[in-house]
Amino acid sequence: MPVGVWNDSRMTAKVVAWRNSRKDTPRTADIGVTVLVALLKWARLMGRGIAINVAADIPQLYKGAQREEIVWTEDDMQAFAEKAIELEREHIIDGLWLAALTGLRRADLVTLTFDHIGEFAVTKTALKKSKGRRRRATIPMTPALEALLAELRGRQRAEGVDTVLVNSFGRPWSGDGFGGSFNRVRDEADIKHVEEDGTERMKHLHDLRGTFCTMLLAECELTDREAADIMAWSPDRVAHIRKTYVDGSRVVVAIGARIAGRSRAKHGAKQR
Repeated sequence: MPVGVWNDSRMTAKVVAWRNSRKDTPRTADIGVTVLVALLKWARLMGRGIAINVAADIPQLYKGAQREEIVWTEDDMQAFAEKAIELEREHIIDGLWLAALTGLRRADLVTLTFDHIGEFAVTKTALKKSKGRRRRATIPMTPALEALLAELRGRQRAEGVDTVLVNSFGRPWSGDGFGGSFNRVRDEADIKHVEEDGTERMKHLHDLRGTFCTMLLAECELTDREAADIMAWSPDRVAHIRKTYVDGSRVVVAIGARIAGRSRAKHGAKQR
């Protein structure tokens, strides 16, 4: 294809059509667009006759990558714990609560050791790279996290094992082993997120990061910027979670309190 056609804004529609032609494999289609964006950006920087990037800002097809609005609720976690007990997989519950109280990704959950635990914070270098480097995660020591870690110290461990999470044999979990066991319990408990249009998606272990974020906002009363720094997210993403799960809930509770107060006042007036 001649280079010059990439300077025609009408090519955006052609890129979208190309993406949609592979909608049966949405992640692959989105990756194709991502690669094209990078290629056109490189061509512009190298002076190859490209003035615009017609592939930029095209929405993704794969919904699984857009999960910032998904969190685990207390009811979800309770249902998960009950199903884990029923399936005799109680050790999975430890990982559920540790994820909810630290926001750590799977790889960091299963490799977290007690050497990473400080008096005021949990500090660990993330195994996953972000923008080419490994981020150092620092998680504040909340009362709930401190209590959980104290409980987890008492788990039976094989000699020499210092990981916070252990399996039923007292050995460290592998990432795939924990992830597979977690997903089996989740599937049995049928933990799902329901979209406004009725579309259902299974909730992921990774979605517990959103749960951790709501705790930072609601219980620790951090600002969006403070929570974003801990999560390594943008303040806008944190603000979206605050609007959806924190401020909205507080408004509903406040309305309920006012209604209850008016009802009691009317009831008292009638008695008088």
